[in-house]
Amino acid sequence: MDNIKKQPRNVLVATAASLLTDISSEMIVYLLPIFLMNVLKTSAPVIGLIEGVAETVTSLTKLVSGNLSDRLQNRKWFAVGGYALSTVAKGALALASGWLGIFGARLADRLGKGIRTAPRDALIAESVAPAQRGAAFGFHRAGDTFGAFLGIGLAMLIVYLSQQQAQILTRQTFASVVLISIIPAALAVILLALGLRETPRQPGKMKTAALTSLSLRQFSTQFKLFLGIVVLFTLGNSADSFIVLRAQERGASVLHTLAMVLTFNLVYTLAAQPLGALSDRIGRRKLIIAGWLVYGAAYLGFALANAAWEIWLIWAFYGLYYALTEGAIKALVADLVIADQRGTAYGWLNTAIGLVALPASLLAGILWQRVSPAAPFLFGAVAAGLAAVGMWWLTTDVIMPTEHPK
Repeated sequence: MDNIKKQPRNVLVATAASLLTDISSEMIVYLLPIFLMNVLKTSAPVIGLIEGVAETVTSLTKLVSGNLSDRLQNRKWFAVGGYALSTVAKGALALASGWLGIFGARLADRLGKGIRTAPRDALIAESVAPAQRGAAFGFHRAGDTFGAFLGIGLAMLIVYLSQQQAQILTRQTFASVVLISIIPAALAVILLALGLRETPRQPGKMKTAALTSLSLRQFSTQFKLFLGIVVLFTLGNSADSFIVLRAQERGASVLHTLAMVLTFNLVYTLAAQPLGALSDRIGRRKLIIAGWLVYGAAYLGFALANAAWEIWLIWAFYGLYYALTEGAIKALVADLVIADQRGTAYGWLNTAIGLVALPASLLAGILWQRVSPAAPFLFGAVAAGLAAVGMWWLTTDVIMPTEHPK
């Protein structure tokens, strides 16, 4: 309760909307690769293509929407519009009869995410003092992930009532989950429209073209070095869909796979806020390095796992990676740039990630099919280790001085 009372209105509203949206999204997202492979008989490279292109579209859109929110000095309605588009797109998933239909619906959903994310994150950063940014983003991630926990639990209930322990997902079960998921998504749009408030801005701060440019050149060396290291990590960070497929390949049923995701989200939910707040005290960089090392260890575990129960334990541990890095990375971006560039900066962060997400997921699909199901995870572990070393070596004297803004 104390954490809730400490948060300003915008953080609370954005967190509640993210909670509702993640109830909706997480009901679907982990069933989607199973539906594609079990029902639509889609190959692993095509699943990698769908997820990679979808995330790339998301990230490119974040750059444009973030920059526009800087130019127009308006964050709220970008957030509301993006959430609304994703809500509409979810309905199309229930009607899809082939992978192209899923592809189109997934693109529209991720386009909505791209429109809303950078302006929303900038609004959160501007609603709190610099010394509380890690705590605010950690609180937001905790609410978001608690929504995922609830969404997975609801999906498990629907799957159990529809098909019990069957390993193969049915079309009817998937359609039922999608249709029910639209309800919390619509509630989130209403909440944001009624509850968000624009933050006060100083008049005249947006007069120079440099501040409204999309160019990366306007940003500091610190920020650009950080982006480069994130790109290295992302090269091995394929879509979590491959963890779902790995669990099923190791013998997990649909219901057991959802239970694994539920455990992962529970760990993430419990750890996100305290670890986000920890970055305010000890610095963002240390938490990011620790998170990437956890990722590397988890991916090595996924590669070597021989049974479904091993995947379950490793997936729970994997939740610490998200809790360590998500809030810290977003808080660090706010630390490294001035206020009127934050929407564009968050856009660049997500664009850098998205441009690499497509080849990363495609490569994972090819490695899965042509080498072995363990291969994409071994590659991801190596990339994470290199990124952690790069963050430590390249940024020791660059990012550290800016980690605790005065």
